[in-house]
Amino acid sequence: MISAKTETVVCLDDLERLAREILPPEAYDYIAGGADDEWTIKENRAAFERLQLLPRVLRDVSQLKLDITVLGRPVSMPVLIAPMAFHGLVNNQAELATMKAAVAAGIIMCASTASNCTLESIASAGGTTPHWFQLYIYRDHELTRSLVERAEAAGYGALCVTVDVPRLGRRRRDVRNNFSLPSHLKLANFAGTEASDVTRIAGKSGLECYVANQMNAAVTWNDIDWLRSCCSLPLVLKGIMAPEDAQLAVEHGAGAIVVSNHGGRQFDGVPATIEVLSRVVDAVSGSCEVLLDGGIRRGSDVLKALALGARAVLLGRPILWGLAVDGTAGVQFALELIREELALAMALVGCSSVDELSRSLIWNK
Repeated sequence: MISAKTETVVCLDDLERLAREILPPEAYDYIAGGADDEWTIKENRAAFERLQLLPRVLRDVSQLKLDITVLGRPVSMPVLIAPMAFHGLVNNQAELATMKAAVAAGIIMCASTASNCTLESIASAGGTTPHWFQLYIYRDHELTRSLVERAEAAGYGALCVTVDVPRLGRRRRDVRNNFSLPSHLKLANFAGTEASDVTRIAGKSGLECYVANQMNAAVTWNDIDWLRSCCSLPLVLKGIMAPEDAQLAVEHGAGAIVVSNHGGRQFDGVPATIEVLSRVVDAVSGSCEVLLDGGIRRGSDVLKALALGARAVLLGRPILWGLAVDGTAGVQFALELIREELALAMALVGCSSVDELSRSLIWNK
């Protein structure tokens, strides 16, 4: 879907360039930035670039099959929309616009706890098919329980629990900008409660203060067991990097895990997600589905992740760049661009279906 706003875009990096020209500096920095020196953000990309693909030839790739299932739900390609807060920073329709693009693309969107639209309105925009709801575990267990109950009632198909934020990483851009939500934006899922307040404090970002005040740094695997006891939805644990934690996730009932370093936003100096993926896949030995986020910018990146054992990937920042540039149409454009790139990469490695992708295609694994 090419519009006048995207006619000069030939890759996802072009969308970021256009978005940066449009957005206020604070909003751009909030989305683009990461922890400390932002080395891990760069490494997420560099690690993909170090991987080389081995083409296979003289295979019939005239018909390409990109569709799969994730936790039993059919999706049109192995790309999901990652949970991200504050879509309202870049578009007035916020998460509703993003969800419309997900529906048009036939993929899953994971709605963030920290959305600018209510989880119910986002689910309604998703139509009859179940999407995912991302959850942080709050200090107030009853508040957490109420979010879970609302997500189930709204028809979400899975609960994606972010497990790598006992404290918020030090995001220097946000500290320098004294980042906080503009006055017209709220955490819509917490209207009328203390948990809706993301305000500035001198020398800190509003988000840093919010996490310190509201999130539970004492969360353990026992809390995952508690969630399973009060939720019938499949659990997806997002933020797994260590193979040992992947095994624990299986033991505690996770239906899927997301290999994620929070897009480099939590702890600088950790490995790229694609670097640890194969070890995590081996650790769980097919006992749960493994997904990956962090650094996906090309269709060939998706292919590399699938070849190393991921069931699917989650796309983050490029979705918000598309939303900033052209609303729902911009997100659709980003998704179709990566779909076309994935199809081309599959044809050039000689695979007609994503089910055929394997580690044998990675030359320097």
